[in-house]
Amino acid sequence: MAFDIDLIKKVYDDLPGKIAEAREKLGKPLTLTEKILYTHLHPDSPFKEHRRGKDYVFFQPDRVAMQDATAQMALLQFMMAGRDKVAVPSTVHCDHLILAEEGADEDLARANDENKEVYDFLSTVSDKYGIGFWKPGAGIIHQIVLENYAFPGGMMIGTDSHTPNAGGLGMVAIGVGGADAVDVMAGMPWELKMPKVIGVKLTGKLSGWTSSKDVILKVAGILTVKGGTGAIVEYFGEGARNLSCTGKGTICNMGAEIGATTSTFGYDEAMSRYLRATDRTEVAELADQVAEHLTGDEECYANPEQYFDRVIEIDLSTLEPHINGPYTPDRAFPISQFAAAVDKFEFPPVLEVGLIGSCTNSSYEDLDRAASLARQAKQKGLKVKSEFTVTPGSEQIRFTVQRDGILDSFEDIGGVVLANACGPCIGQWARHTDDPNRANSIITSFNRNFAKRNDGNPQTRGFVASPEIVTAMAISGSMKFNPLTDTLTNEKGEEVKLDPPTGVELPPNGFAVEDAGYQDPAEDGSGIEVSVSPESDRLQLLEPFKPIKPEQVRDMRVLIKAKGKCTTDHISMAGPWLTYRGHLENISQNCLIGAINAYNEKTNEVINYVTNAYHPVPESALTYRDNGIGQIVVGEENYGEGSSREHAAMEPRWLGVHAVLVKSFARIHETNLKKQGMLALTFANTEDYDKIRQDDKVSIPDFASMAPDRNLTVVLDHADGTQDTFEVAHTYNQAQIGWVTAGSALNKIREELTA
Repeated sequence: MAFDIDLIKKVYDDLPGKIAEAREKLGKPLTLTEKILYTHLHPDSPFKEHRRGKDYVFFQPDRVAMQDATAQMALLQFMMAGRDKVAVPSTVHCDHLILAEEGADEDLARANDENKEVYDFLSTVSDKYGIGFWKPGAGIIHQIVLENYAFPGGMMIGTDSHTPNAGGLGMVAIGVGGADAVDVMAGMPWELKMPKVIGVKLTGKLSGWTSSKDVILKVAGILTVKGGTGAIVEYFGEGARNLSCTGKGTICNMGAEIGATTSTFGYDEAMSRYLRATDRTEVAELADQVAEHLTGDEECYANPEQYFDRVIEIDLSTLEPHINGPYTPDRAFPISQFAAAVDKFEFPPVLEVGLIGSCTNSSYEDLDRAASLARQAKQKGLKVKSEFTVTPGSEQIRFTVQRDGILDSFEDIGGVVLANACGPCIGQWARHTDDPNRANSIITSFNRNFAKRNDGNPQTRGFVASPEIVTAMAISGSMKFNPLTDTLTNEKGEEVKLDPPTGVELPPNGFAVEDAGYQDPAEDGSGIEVSVSPESDRLQLLEPFKPIKPEQVRDMRVLIKAKGKCTTDHISMAGPWLTYRGHLENISQNCLIGAINAYNEKTNEVINYVTNAYHPVPESALTYRDNGIGQIVVGEENYGEGSSREHAAMEPRWLGVHAVLVKSFARIHETNLKKQGMLALTFANTEDYDKIRQDDKVSIPDFASMAPDRNLTVVLDHADGTQDTFEVAHTYNQAQIGWVTAGSALNKIREELTA
């Protein structure tokens, strides 16, 4: 069934005229990225050429998607906005709160029991405000969106950093914080700095052991974790057309790991096939009628250097399988070099666990190709030597691969099938281990591999690869195994070799499902009451943040000066802390507990100058806040890399932090800080980071006269009586400064909607 078909018809009816206008106004051929962005301009942004990387622009996304961990805070904020119903189609997906431990049935039953309060809240709020609700077990948000909602040429936002997965169906789909979702659900314009556009030209065709996952692993190695910041990555070329739709989704999904705003592909036959296979023939037929407008103009692809800010070319025919990691998704190794890397860098050589699935790689094609290796292993007398888990992406996928015997193939060699949920990918994993602190290696087909990400153990070396490579490695039990060249010894002592994986793009007998897990909202939600118990430790109604006053940014104390990589996992951990995603006070107890304190090289231990003693970071922050002392957080490059979770901004705000000063920000986190009415500042000279001492008093004397395109001043009063002064930059426009003066963007929205 095609959801929101009238909306899609409207987008396609307007497309030719809007693109013709954009091409005329810009006076040049258009990339696909430009076509989608310019056809989704909000009336508050005039139809003119908006400078890439410079101009803030207002857009009108077609829809909003939220997963259950982020939806709690997003909807708690939306309840304060003064709207009776969402202004655009919106959905909630319960996929993050299911702990992987025993297997699908047991884990789902336990989650429904333990999370009942949260699920009831999300279901009731969705009912009241006209939001589609996908129940626990229905699947992972991005797989559900691809199967049901994504459409070529559309624009959506989602409260998860891997929302770009929908680019596999030709959308511009952008991960955001909950406050951004509130903007769109409330019918307000949504703001984004006009992205640059990186073009990736794909030639040739994948074969053998190489898969779509290897394309993005290669790109991550080229661009690094911040090389895509402020840019949309647009894939094109013969090689792009040779990829399946779900393969394209894999590439777009993991584009979040290079910091890209999003990634996308032009409409082609593979997308049409996928739409028809997922019961959306009507959407495919509509897209076919405007197909020329759903891809970039030929001139852009013929001479890409003239139309893209950067161009990368990859030949799929010669691309090797890759393994990326540990601790960062951009440390890329071709598989032919990986065994040597294990020795050189002393990675633990025994592979303890292989995990496949997740929002990145759980399509029918992914699981069918991996299952072909499992079937081979059984035929050749092999079983997995590592623990091996399989996470289907949706109930539709699970039901279909169960029907077709694919899950049986995994279980036959010792695999365990987990619930249709995020599970180990986000730290929701009760790992079976005899020592939770031992140095060890795991390999996954997930997207992210920061320290402690999967199991909470900083000594776990997490590596990322395709499902096929993960499966082969799990069969071998060795990090040094290269399935392209190496043999294995079977139960009879025979030397056997795995043949390259095979699989089909779409199920030959079609997709099937008995209960997809979808719940329609009430036709009229006006009589529905949403109650939150004051005694709840999981849900808490929000109080509006108060505006920061000039005197509060004088003589601030340094809460923590973070050293090195500081992701949203360091700022607001997931895993067991997901329990408190709807309770700001409780979850604030994890604020910055994973960041390394530059002054003592420790985590969660900072000096407090009220007590003159060391405390955990949240405790120190509360001490300062309750004594009326403002605070500042200091960090290094790409601060806030990773998840879209706005808790990483809301927690320091609630704890009394007024400013975050870093060398550079990841896009989503910088926006989240702005939305919560905080100061997100960058060093004009990165060497000034070294000037900040732990006992400094930090002031921003010109805060009251803050203005766009004008640096602010930071004054450091050192304990020895000396002083340092330097400039800091910011990217606030006048509207965003209004968020600061109102206390938050939500306060501003409520003022405008209730005026």
